[in-house]
Amino acid sequence: MSKTNLDIQLKTIPESAGVYQYYDKEGTIIYVGKAKNLKKRVSSYFTKTHDSGKTRVLVKRIADIKFIVVETETDALLLDNNL
Repeated sequence: MSKTNLDIQLKTIPESAGVYQYYDKEGTIIYVGKAKNLKKRVSSYFTKTHDSGKTRVLVKRIADIKFIVVETETDALLLDNNL
C-alpha cells in the first residue's frame, strides 16, 4: 500500500473503541493493539517522535492498517486477547 493510501486510512479511522492491526508490505500482521479511541491511538504512531528504536522500526514497516470497531474498551481488550 502506498504512503498516500496509508494517509487516507489514517484520516478515515473512526474515533471509536476497537482493535487495530498493522501489516507489512507482504501482508503479514506485525502488530495488534487496542484503543479506547482508534483515531487518536493509531495516529499517534505517525505523528510523534518515538524514543524506542523498536517502535520507530515498526512504524517504518507499516504498509496497511485494518481495524475492528467494538462497543467498549473492555470489548477491545477481550478481542485483542483473542486475536
